[in-house]
Amino acid sequence: MNIEDVRLYALSLGEVEECLPFGDETLVFKVKGKIFLLVSMDADPLQFNVKCDPERALELREQYDCVQPGYHMNKKHWNTIIADGTLSTRMLKEMIEHSFSLVAPKRK
Repeated sequence: MNIEDVRLYALSLGEVEECLPFGDETLVFKVKGKIFLLVSMDADPLQFNVKCDPERALELREQYDCVQPGYHMNKKHWNTIIADGTLSTRMLKEMIEHSFSLVAPKRK
């Protein structure tokens, strides 16, 4: 996946807004004002940060070398994914969807 693929996929999830609050280097994707995806536009290979529940975050880091600890924002766990070709597109999409599900309003 390239930056545009990630961007279009994130926007397709519904109620997602995109912004560039950190200058021109990072795309930020939010749902109802809550960040769920950061994409580093100047990284090669592509890198993005996703929210992840703590148990799943550790599991993914152990399973994939390209998944590394991210930073912690408001004590929520994040993973940094380096899209170096070792993860399938399906798995990358699943990680974005998981992150989205952690912040998206629950539908009744």
